[in-house]
Amino acid sequence: MKANKINRSKWTRYALAAAITSASALGYASSHREAPMIAGMPRLDATDLYMFRSYEEGREDYVTIIANYFPLQAAYGGPNYFDLETAGLYEIHIDNDGDSIEDLTFSFDFSTILAGVSVPVNGVDIPIPLINAGGIGPDATDTANVNSRQEYQLSVIRGPSRAGAKEIAVNANTSDTMFRKPVDNIGTKSIPEYAQYANSHIYPVSIPNCSTAGRVFVGQRNEGFAVNLGQVFDLVNLNPLGSEDAVANPIGAASVTSLALEVPISCLTEEDPVIGAWTTSSLNMGDQEPMQVSRLGFPLVNEVIIGLPDKDKFNSSHPHDDAQFVHYVENPSLPFLLELLFSDAGAVAPKNFPRADVIAAVTGVPGLNLPANIASDMFPRSEMLRLNTSIAPKPAAEQLNMGVLANDTAGFPNGRRPGDDVVDIALRVMMGALVDDAEVAPNNKAPFTDQTTVSAADFKTTFPYLNEPLPGSAVQ
Repeated sequence: MKANKINRSKWTRYALAAAITSASALGYASSHREAPMIAGMPRLDATDLYMFRSYEEGREDYVTIIANYFPLQAAYGGPNYFDLETAGLYEIHIDNDGDSIEDLTFSFDFSTILAGVSVPVNGVDIPIPLINAGGIGPDATDTANVNSRQEYQLSVIRGPSRAGAKEIAVNANTSDTMFRKPVDNIGTKSIPEYAQYANSHIYPVSIPNCSTAGRVFVGQRNEGFAVNLGQVFDLVNLNPLGSEDAVANPIGAASVTSLALEVPISCLTEEDPVIGAWTTSSLNMGDQEPMQVSRLGFPLVNEVIIGLPDKDKFNSSHPHDDAQFVHYVENPSLPFLLELLFSDAGAVAPKNFPRADVIAAVTGVPGLNLPANIASDMFPRSEMLRLNTSIAPKPAAEQLNMGVLANDTAGFPNGRRPGDDVVDIALRVMMGALVDDAEVAPNNKAPFTDQTTVSAADFKTTFPYLNEPLPGSAVQ
């Protein structure tokens, strides 16, 4: 039967919009489900954003950006697995002049391809209930047994993303305007060579007005974020000064869906080597303006800084308007809570209010990754993930997972690499690691930890860096 390309109906868009208005009745925030409303729309939920100078050998003149969506995917999550939302729009925004307004946006728009595979039962062709009817791979073009798959178009917008004209990025080898997303890792019988199969979906991409091709990959990856998830949100039910690697990553067997780009530095920067990035997802509403439902830049801001009443508001907001949230950053509640929970162990929250050190970490550190226009007070400070592209990358073997706190200035909060332990870094910064005065921040040297760690050794050293997802079935 002829394959059919489908998109969500108007009815589906309205149903999702209704979910937005009612999702606040769901469970409250936890990591990867950081706000009440987005918890009810996992396909549109941004989980992590990475941005770093590529450290794959020979690719040092590129920046890799990885936006992860759809949290806590179980490897055995069939029969429908984890397609992205065809009524949604997934975007990565770049600010390269410090004004907190996007200058460049990479926009991903997904569609689902149904092959209509059926089998004869009692003389009647009956559509099968599975996404595959046999083995898949090892090449992206091998779709003979694929009943349902996704592909996407990548557009580039210059200037504010709701005002600029879209230009289509194309496959640099074939000039195709559509790229394929690999089927999720169903299991070793369905896809025996998943790594080879997934890698065949890494495409060279010609970016409009960029003379050098980049690379793009969209597909399921093994969760790279390490966090002691259950214990952290159980009133930090752990020893925050204990061993950094006492607990194996509780979400390490889960998967996410990665939107990965490798772009030449020269195509991202203007006069200032510092760029800022954030990723959003929006719900297409037909003829209406798309409705933004998720926003993520600097990790853990919405989870542990923004107060519960404003979490949904943050997800629908724009960095240019971040003054409305500054009181959360200047007066973070997490250090107070840690002191309350662990005062017997000597935990003391810093007293330097407003917390200029936390503001610097979230909005740009002077001398590291603060854009010149912000440093000169031309533009307001805002939350986003910032990278100084003039700082050379470090090979994986030389990276330190405490990033700048360990004098590894190629790491977090100067961008973010997969091997940066952002949870431990964030805990230490919250408790005063960037404050020199021990009178003001008595715990500024304390090695706070969630007792789950990560390092560059845990990941691939080639694009897209994050590991292949675990198979839903490992038996052949």
